[in-house]
Amino acid sequence: MIEVEVKARAPPGIEEKILGLGGELMGVENHLDLYFSSPFRDFARTDEALRIRVKEVGARLTYKGPKLDSETKSRRELTVRVDDPIAMESILESAGFSRAAVVKKKRTKYALSDAVLAVDDVEGLGSFIEVELTGDENWEDQKRLALDILAKLGLGVSIRKSYLELLAER
Repeated sequence: MIEVEVKARAPPGIEEKILGLGGELMGVENHLDLYFSSPFRDFARTDEALRIRVKEVGARLTYKGPKLDSETKSRRELTVRVDDPIAMESILESAGFSRAAVVKKKRTKYALSDAVLAVDDVEGLGSFIEVELTGDENWEDQKRLALDILAKLGLGVSIRKSYLELLAER
């Protein structure tokens, strides 16, 4: 699956703008993201990521491939449910992976057309908005839709760096 994603700083009043476009509140989640480094390659250099995300409804292990274009954060994403995130971390560490970073955020999610809009309050970074769609071989169509939604929100500048990269720069 291709995750099509654009991100921008969230200005005050962004949630009202989302609702004004017809967005519907889906809920609020708390995320604890545990990122891992690989003994086989440098994920920062290859633009990949491996993480365990823990939230109220359970945990997921996700691999993110390199970004596919120069405008968005679109990339191949593979995710599986994890019943025991502590045991999963132990498995990864036993295979030579090590915890590289932790990202904590509160996410408020909205549905708008086929997109999910996430307003994230990221510990140590501030507020952001992400427009996410799921794509396949025709992911360029979803990319145009994501960029269009960002523009309708009055946010023309897309941030391609992940929260992990932004935290590392601090």
